[in-house]
Amino acid sequence: MALIKHADITPQPGFVPASPRDDIARLAQLHREAEETALLANLLGRAPYAAVALAICAGLAVAFAATEMPATRTVTWLVLMLVGIGALVRSYGQAITAPFERAALKSFAQDLMALTLYMGFAWGAGAFLVLPGDVSPLVTLAFAGGVPALFAILLRDRDASLCFLAPVAGLSAFACLLRPLSGSVLTLALVFIACGAVAGAILLGQRLAARPLTDLQPG
Repeated sequence: MALIKHADITPQPGFVPASPRDDIARLAQLHREAEETALLANLLGRAPYAAVALAICAGLAVAFAATEMPATRTVTWLVLMLVGIGALVRSYGQAITAPFERAALKSFAQDLMALTLYMGFAWGAGAFLVLPGDVSPLVTLAFAGGVPALFAILLRDRDASLCFLAPVAGLSAFACLLRPLSGSVLTLALVFIACGAVAGAILLGQRLAARPLTDLQPG
């Protein structure tokens, strides 16, 4: 019968065992990584809903402008929107194959910033391409403030929502003055008020939703 040899568990020269302080620091790091992964995975899961809502809003805008605006402008704007929505869907499809890998999730979040900025410019261009010049100020308000608010509610990400809102607000404001839209001065004021309120709500919502990590670092 073969003899079972005991493993040599004598510490090697120069070996320094991990201290409790190091273990706690490592635990805090793992906690932060797990929380970040969960937040990014939730963002990934919400992205399709925001994309579908934006597509529906674009369809409604086209239907509203179909009898008022030249077809070439409407089609041009619709193509701009579909490019952005399609790119978002493609990015989602790539990330969902590894929904809990931090590298894939962080790459999606970075792509999302660029995509929402583009879609904000595309949507804001609709103030020139699909909104009729005699449109009601309330319709302009819904276009410039309501859609970004809906997008922010569904996506629930501060940076991406602001990336979408900023160009929409800027281009809508320019359209009020340069086209001009009906009731240009009043509409411009309403657009600034609505977009400012949406931005404030986004920042406040992010602050209320934030939960500070438990400080696991030893004192």
